[in-house]
Amino acid sequence: MYAVVETGGKQYRVEEGSSLLVDRLDAEQGDKVSLRPVMFRDGEVLVGEKELASVKVEATVAEHLRGPKVKVFKYKAKKGYRRRAGHRSELTKLEVTSLKLQKAAAEKKPAKKAVKEEGSDGS
Repeated sequence: MYAVVETGGKQYRVEEGSSLLVDRLDAEQGDKVSLRPVMFRDGEVLVGEKELASVKVEATVAEHLRGPKVKVFKYKAKKGYRRRAGHRSELTKLEVTSLKLQKAAAEKKPAKKAVKEEGSDGS
């Protein structure tokens, strides 16, 4: 059983108990976070908003950290143009705690309203 979830504009394949690094989330360490499922597989594959409405993917924020430094160097040959820059991504480590498919109750059709017959008002 696994799911594909979306967060920060990227998609990740997760299983219960797995951990993943995502772009920094606005949550404290130890908070529970709900992730939006894009696909779910448990024997059969579920995709689409209606089918995925019953899928819940929850994770716990394990820690906030920073990714490795990426060095950027730009230059133009024979022009004396040189630019140095660096970048470190702000990341959040998530531990997937639960992956559930809630069985939806059988959809009930609305009961037909009783229609009053004309002339049966007792007069």
